[in-house]
Amino acid sequence: MGHDHAIEAVGLVKRFGDTLAVDDVSFEVPRGSVLGLLGPNGAGKTTTVRMMTTLTRPTRGTARVAGHDVLEDPAAVRRSMGLTGQSATVDELLTGRENLWLIGSLYGLDRRTIDRVSEELLERFSLTDAAGRVVKTYSGGMRRRLDLAVSLVATPPVLFLDEPTTGLDPRSRVELWDVLHDLVDDGTTLLLTTQYLEEADQLADDIVVIDRGTIIAHGTPMQLKDASGKASLVVTVSRAEDLAAAVERVRGAGLEAHVDEPARRITAPAEGLHDITRIAAIFDGSGIEIDDLGLQRPSLDDVFLNLTGHRADEDAGADIEDQSSSPAEVRA
Repeated sequence: MGHDHAIEAVGLVKRFGDTLAVDDVSFEVPRGSVLGLLGPNGAGKTTTVRMMTTLTRPTRGTARVAGHDVLEDPAAVRRSMGLTGQSATVDELLTGRENLWLIGSLYGLDRRTIDRVSEELLERFSLTDAAGRVVKTYSGGMRRRLDLAVSLVATPPVLFLDEPTTGLDPRSRVELWDVLHDLVDDGTTLLLTTQYLEEADQLADDIVVIDRGTIIAHGTPMQLKDASGKASLVVTVSRAEDLAAAVERVRGAGLEAHVDEPARRITAPAEGLHDITRIAAIFDGSGIEIDDLGLQRPSLDDVFLNLTGHRADEDAGADIEDQSSSPAEVRA
């Protein structure tokens, strides 16, 4: 593994009986960056993470975390990483501070270090005021923040996040994104699995799209969008009675216009800013009032639909997982 790579998957394969859950998955994650592992339920994302975090043994292939091979030195891998699973695994009968103390003790940290790190993490995740409350009284967003804090007790250089914002309301999701941005700014390397295309767009430097256990695309968010198709010119007309005349002007400019009458919106394939300037000139002085005129690139949702034929929030089948270990075991 290169010195610049914090995570590397090398030909990972996982079979459960006759079912091929992961098929020859390989990728690298540079230090201090974020890789988004994107795919629907059942795509093999969680199985891939479990192999890379020593929770499941690969049928074939291997992975390296912070330079340590998951098969040859799993203990070193566990010391070098943190893991936050799809469900919060903190102890609901302990307080927030007690959960941090428990994990710090399992890592063998001394009392002074545990005290210092616990208070820093409680403040970082806006949990100081709730630190003395038992976790069962926490909201969903607070539990997820505590779960992430627990993963950071030993300050691991690599963090695996398996759908960390599942079940969170939009506000809590954005708050967690802010925390993750801060972690990356501090040098942490993240591997993030998600079904939320907006989340991958917000956080990931690179994206691996996986479907039915196989990588079907890999690139930056912008590269994947550009590969998905041309940008679109979008014109939104102020008055419904002007829509027909506006469509005529767009088509008269040689563009193929698609009309959304209820939204008073016209969409046309476009080459770039040149088309925006040209259309703006056509409407200037026409008497047709325009609410919005802009260029819209394909979204990651468009990318996923183009690659797989279905949207990311559609199940591809139940993800078959080996449940012989739990995320809590990795922290210890």
